Amino acid sequence: MSALSHSASSISRAPRHIAIVPAAGSGSRMGAERPKQYIDLNQRPLLWHALETLTRVQRIEAVCVVLAPDDEWWPSFDWSALGDALRPMFVGGATRAHSVSNALAHMQSTMQVDDGDWVLVHDAARACLSVAQVDGLIDAVQDDPVGGLLAVPVADTLKRVHAGDGTLVGATVPRDGLWQAQTPQMFRYGLLRRALAHHDQVTDEAGAVEALGLRPRLVAADVTNFKVTYPQDLALAAQILQSRK
Repeated sequence: MSALSHSASSISRAPRHIAIVPAAGSGSRMGAERPKQYIDLNQRPLLWHALETLTRVQRIEAVCVVLAPDDEWWPSFDWSALGDALRPMFVGGATRAHSVSNALAHMQSTMQVDDGDWVLVHDAARACLSVAQVDGLIDAVQDDPVGGLLAVPVADTLKRVHAGDGTLVGATVPRDGLWQAQTPQMFRYGLLRRALAHHDQVTDEAGAVEALGLRPRLVAADVTNFKVTYPQDLALAAQILQSRK
C-alpha cells in the first residue's frame, strides 16, 4: 500500500473531519501555578477558546481533546456549552507526537475511523483561531493527495546566534521562501498514523509527513492565529478575542 492509499471503506462514503487538540503538557514557559491550557483568558481556560472555535466548524463532527491520564484540572471547569462534539481523551503522552499517536489509536477503537478520514491537529494554546481560518484550510486541502497546514510567510529578518555566545549574532538567515508553521495541520488518518509511527521525534505533524518524502500544502493564514507561549501573550490574545465580540 502506498503512503497515500485509502482504505476501501473510506472510498464508499465522504471523508469525515475530526479535530485533535493535544493538551497534556505543562506549559512551563508561562511560569504559572497551573498547566498553561487552564490559565484564565477572558474568564475562560485558555484551552476553551480553541475548542469552542473547532466545535463551531460545521464540517468537524468531533473535537478530541487529549489530556494527561492524571489531569485533575479538566473536571474543575464547565465544558457543557461546547456540546456533544467535544470528546475528552485521557491518553496524553510525554510529547505532542505521542499524545496525537495515542489519540489516533484510541479513535480507531471508539470512533470507527477510516484511513481516508481527515484529522485536523490544533495547538491548545492557539486561542485566537477563527472558524474562517479552519474553513479556509479544509477548502484548500480537502482534494490534496497529501494534506496541509495553516502558515504565514516570515516577515521579520532572521538571525542565527553565534555558536560560542548565544547573545551574539552569528549570521543573518535569508527569509525568502520561509513560512512559520501554524495549526490546524490536516492529514488523512491513515497517513498521519503511519507518519507518526515512523517519525515520533518531530515537533509537528507536517514534519512527520515530510519525513516520509511527501510535501504538505501551505495554506496562508494570518498572525492572529499565534501560539500563546509567554505571559505577555495573554494580553494580546485577550484583545483579539474581545475585538471579535
